[in-house]
Amino acid sequence: MTKKPNPTPKAPLPFLGLACAVGVSTMYYNQPLLEEIGRTYHTDAGHTGFVATATQVGYALGLLFFVPLGDVVERRGLMMKLYAAVAIGLVLVSVAPSLGWLIVGSLVTGALASVTHVVLPIAPDLVSHEQRGRAIGTVMTGLLLGILLARTFAGWVSHLSGWRSVFVVAAVMNAVFVPLLWKVMPQLPPKQSLSYGDAMRSLWTLYKSQPLLRESGQVGALVFASFSCFWTTLVFMLESHYQLGAGVAGLFGLVGAAGALVAPLAGRLSDRHGSRWVITVGGALLTFSYAWLWISEKAHVATIWHMVALAFGVIVLDVGAQMCQVANQTRIFGLMPSARGRLNTVYMTMYFTGAAAGSALATRAWAGWQWNGVCALALVLIGLAGLRHAFGRRNPDEDHCHPCPEDELMEA
Repeated sequence: MTKKPNPTPKAPLPFLGLACAVGVSTMYYNQPLLEEIGRTYHTDAGHTGFVATATQVGYALGLLFFVPLGDVVERRGLMMKLYAAVAIGLVLVSVAPSLGWLIVGSLVTGALASVTHVVLPIAPDLVSHEQRGRAIGTVMTGLLLGILLARTFAGWVSHLSGWRSVFVVAAVMNAVFVPLLWKVMPQLPPKQSLSYGDAMRSLWTLYKSQPLLRESGQVGALVFASFSCFWTTLVFMLESHYQLGAGVAGLFGLVGAAGALVAPLAGRLSDRHGSRWVITVGGALLTFSYAWLWISEKAHVATIWHMVALAFGVIVLDVGAQMCQVANQTRIFGLMPSARGRLNTVYMTMYFTGAAAGSALATRAWAGWQWNGVCALALVLIGLAGLRHAFGRRNPDEDHCHPCPEDELMEA
């Protein structure tokens, strides 16, 4: 039975961005550490890459099974429980006695870190329909900075005191965030009476009944798969070509953070020009970035100039990826306000399944063909995303869609 939605109490958008940053950073600590982890467990890149893959698979599973709870239970309490569980998971990862246990711990911690996407759907509830893109862009800035700065943080903490200490410090950060949520966030009750079973059953109905959701998820998955190709293998390229380790790989996360600042602009552009236009521009930038990264690696230049070229490519790569992500989420959150948690579940499950596939394929591409294989793979994935986008729906009103009632969804 549907009940009248309660107005969402106001919570500061920047704090929601911080919440997203703390949660999502858990996903990316291991990427610049893969070379060190391999030395600890005496394994090669092809095997240590499964640590990053397991984290992303876990995240996709968490999106599928935990995030729908955001439409069912009180969200502040749910977030506090999940952040506390992430802290415990990170401690267990830090003491993993073998690569196998590290992969299992990464899977579990990744699943719990999906709390990020309990937080994100709160943002459009705080503003008018016409400002949806701007609100999502503001909160996404925090999320994207969390993704990128996590690599910098991990690289330099590891450089100072070893890779295990990265996860200990991260566990403390997540634990401290629990009382902060209690103090800053209001109680956030669900918008309708709905059981968890009904919420889970409705995921497939949403996927079947919303063509724009399917298109956004497929484009997003392919874009993020290409994005993951670079970040999963960057440390291997730096180590192989220049004997530079996790600290330098992490520094590129700091460079990429400049690209994350485009998220609020991408939101405003989505409000003004429509999400389809923003995705087209984002895809063009992604294509250019990988062509640049490939060509610059082939150029016979001094190391310092290659690092400058890499930094430029990273900024363009991040700008393109963030434009696509903000635009996709702007349009899916307009489909059904009462089901934003579940819409985000469907979309982000597809999105991070793409990331896991991209990481797995990229480590194999690196093992077989090194940087040539990674860049070629990424360009193929971007090309597939472009084809799906080009043959997607052409409804000019897609950014201003009229949501169907929850009752119709449950009866479908």
